[in-house]
Amino acid sequence: MKNVRSRLLKGAIWLSGARLATNLLATISTLVLARLLLPSDFGLVALGTTTLSILTSITNISLSEALVQHRDPSPHHYHTVWTLNLLRGILIGSVFALIAVPAARYYSDYRLEDVMFALSGSAILNGLENPRAIMLVKQLIFWQQFMLQVSQKLVALIASVLIAVIYHSYWALIGGILLGQLVGVLVSYTVLPFRPTFSIAHVRDLLSFSIWLTLCEAINTINWNFDQLLVGKFIGKTALGYYTVGNNLAVMPSREATAPLTGTLFPAFSNLADDPVRLAAAYQRAQTLVTAIALPAGVGMALIADPLVRLAMGEKWLPAVLVIRILAAVFAFQTFGSLAQPLAMAAGRTQLLFKRDLQAFLYRVPLVIVGLYFGGFAGVLYARAVMGTTVLFFNTNVVTKVTGLSLWQQIRPNMRAVASVLLMTVVLAPMEALSDKGSSQWAIALSLGVLIVTGAVAYGAATLILWRVMGRPEGPETEVVQVTSKVWRSFLPVKNLPG
Repeated sequence: MKNVRSRLLKGAIWLSGARLATNLLATISTLVLARLLLPSDFGLVALGTTTLSILTSITNISLSEALVQHRDPSPHHYHTVWTLNLLRGILIGSVFALIAVPAARYYSDYRLEDVMFALSGSAILNGLENPRAIMLVKQLIFWQQFMLQVSQKLVALIASVLIAVIYHSYWALIGGILLGQLVGVLVSYTVLPFRPTFSIAHVRDLLSFSIWLTLCEAINTINWNFDQLLVGKFIGKTALGYYTVGNNLAVMPSREATAPLTGTLFPAFSNLADDPVRLAAAYQRAQTLVTAIALPAGVGMALIADPLVRLAMGEKWLPAVLVIRILAAVFAFQTFGSLAQPLAMAAGRTQLLFKRDLQAFLYRVPLVIVGLYFGGFAGVLYARAVMGTTVLFFNTNVVTKVTGLSLWQQIRPNMRAVASVLLMTVVLAPMEALSDKGSSQWAIALSLGVLIVTGAVAYGAATLILWRVMGRPEGPETEVVQVTSKVWRSFLPVKNLPG
């Protein structure tokens, strides 16, 4: 068990470094390109990438997850996965190219045709990736993931910024996507050599696990992307640019900040799948840690959205502030029960995920349409806020069925984080409202820095006080205090022992 924990910790450190680096690169890319390009450029490319995401998800057969869950995959399993992924990539690329013309006519923009033709190559590149790389995740070896993710993002950043500087065109976004994927494919074979051959020997074996995940992926992607198509069609590509960029920035602090931990939990939970008691305990510990990190990060992003956008992106992006404020808070609170996905996958209960996603789809689609009809752009955002609360209960229901933990048993360990975030909000909201929005860039930067530091101190102090008042129960605070104590003792002078 100690060995698994050690490997899990090392894996989390590698993934933390990868996520930190990739998020930093992604943020730099978004902010720089926001200065060089127009919101309508982002909206145009978002129409293409959203359509491709939906088509990709419909045909996704979750073969990587099937390999992780498989007890002892053979080389022929890898060849089968590579073959199926390549055939799927060619199919998706061909279909996507075929629908480019009618899609461009539907959105009344001939440029979309060229965008979709170019992005069809993205689907083929996805099919060429090395299938063996996923097994490093199962073995809790993650440094290769660091190399893959960081190299891909770095190349995408350099390529997109260079193209944007030279041409000031939406092709900067497309060029970054394609070159980043190409590098990802090449690096995947460099870090783990593999010579694929065509094989369909284990198709039935692999699909028996992945069928439910395939259905989940299809419903989920349509569920979380169709609103972008509606905004692009009925409100316009400029509004879609605000919506897409705002959504990307809103999700980054909460969901992406916890990705290093959640990325290690599927293989970690898989090792405990035969012991329900330990699995439930591991879930509670992991979920408490995720909430303690994601909740203040997401709510904090919502509170600093206005000065952040003014400073980093300029006045032309101010309509994105409402998007960030609403969705950052939604993403933060959705982290309750967010580990239902790796938990159910590890337990082999993927049908529960399909039922959850189907319920969310049937609820979200009419809700967003009603919001768009009655409230326009803001109506879509408020509909998503309502939906975010509902998804929370869908997730906790899955956890209950897998572990037997009641709703209160899942929520109770996270109450310190909730109370601390409320206090942080009480402190920051008036400060942000009173800040001078018309100040110079240096003044806005100073105000933003003060808000971030104040929020971190308020949350940290409130959490520590509540933890002590409650008798120092086991939780994230325990580990933080232990690590801090070890670091502090390492700097103390060593006294000479008598004798």
